[in-house]
Amino acid sequence: MRKIQEIIVHCTATKAGRNVTAGEIDVWHKSRGWNGIGYHYVVMLDGVVVSGRGENEVGAHCKGKNATSIGVVYVGGLDGNGMPCDTRTDAQKSSLRRLLLELLERYPSASIYGHRDFAAKACPCFDAKKEYEKLKMCG
Repeated sequence: MRKIQEIIVHCTATKAGRNVTAGEIDVWHKSRGWNGIGYHYVVMLDGVVVSGRGENEVGAHCKGKNATSIGVVYVGGLDGNGMPCDTRTDAQKSSLRRLLLELLERYPSASIYGHRDFAAKACPCFDAKKEYEKLKMCG
């Protein structure tokens, strides 16, 4: 059993409104030489949450943190011009919050971060650490 210390939120870095499937992400990640999709969960534009890697498997989403984290990605993150932007739909915001609460229930010692807290990236194009810092108190 892995000791989960971080739940790390990502975006797919795709333009707003472009639907991307977990299968497409799997292909992208395999083309990078990985064993498949690096995220444990994908939050689709309509809010549906799709499983990626099993939670018991080490992810491939945040260098130096994969062994101790769960990776969650939402589809989007770029505006129409390809610039970083919080493009989450209302359905994604709701589903993401619910998923994070469920994960905190399973991993009560974990904290929520954005990928940008560990890498020089805009991902997930909003401050996940700040937005979700009070979730532990709600759960």
